Amino acid sequence: MKRFHVHVSVENMDQSVAFYSAMFGADPTVSKPDYAKWAVDDPRINFAISQRNGRKPGVDHLGVQAETSDELDDLYARLGNANIASRPEVGAQCCYAESDKHWAKDPSGVTWEAFHTMGEIATYGEDTLENVLPGAIASAGEAKTCCEPTCCT
Repeated sequence: MKRFHVHVSVENMDQSVAFYSAMFGADPTVSKPDYAKWAVDDPRINFAISQRNGRKPGVDHLGVQAETSDELDDLYARLGNANIASRPEVGAQCCYAESDKHWAKDPSGVTWEAFHTMGEIATYGEDTLENVLPGAIASAGEAKTCCEPTCCT
């Protein structure tokens, strides 16, 4: 079963964690100094917040979390069948997790992420352009920002 995903950029982590913990009636399932995530079943949602330099506060992106790689493949196929441009990101290391992703933008420019998480990582993000643009030559230190795809404009 898939889970709806919302990621919000925030200005104050402590105040935001307190607010959303009260809203969902639960502590975060992942809690870091610059990131928190609630995976709750009522409502069934993956809700994440982060405090990152240069990110404007507010809704950062929306998404659908697939529980299996087959579910992710199905989501990607639906986009392709509807002629919607999307960009795969294989083995992404972002938001303290390793995931396979597909990024798209809706007609109004809202970024959507379809993803399947395979495991945890120790840092917020270690993505490079090679993850986002398979086959691209990424020069040393050429990184992209976590959860900020260079696609689908």
